[in-house]
Amino acid sequence: MKLKIEIRDYCLDDAKALMDIFYNTIHKVNIKDYTLEQVDAWAPKENLKIEDWQDRFKKNNPIIAIVDGKIVGFAEFESNGYIDCFYCHHEWINKGIGRALMEEIFIRAQKNNIKRIFVDVSITAKPFFKKMGFRVLYEQIIIRKGIELKNYPMEKNI
Repeated sequence: MKLKIEIRDYCLDDAKALMDIFYNTIHKVNIKDYTLEQVDAWAPKENLKIEDWQDRFKKNNPIIAIVDGKIVGFAEFESNGYIDCFYCHHEWINKGIGRALMEEIFIRAQKNNIKRIFVDVSITAKPFFKKMGFRVLYEQIIIRKGIELKNYPMEKNI
């Protein structure tokens, strides 16, 4: 049976769930491709302040994925075509959540006449984005809290 995934826009009550998804996905999924030191720099526990996340989400208006009333993923898609955050709950990886979010991004891009979608993806997320038609531009090293992390700028023309 196909999973029923609801897609909707962000509301203020979502902030805690999204903050938890961000932190837990990095610490439970991305840890397979990055060191503990790297994931701690990327998603430090001290950055889990709900007010900061509410402010961020109010500005960025994430797209939310829900299954059976539970938030299972989110994506921030900016008006210039940039995908900032793109995270699925660690217990819902490989269940179609990412695909549903990405399909919604494609719909919104077309509605807003956005011709190019671009993103900086982790080692972990690279295979998913490739499967969705994105191409790697190059490999780069970014610095978070003095720690180096590898990621990949990718793009897709629509």
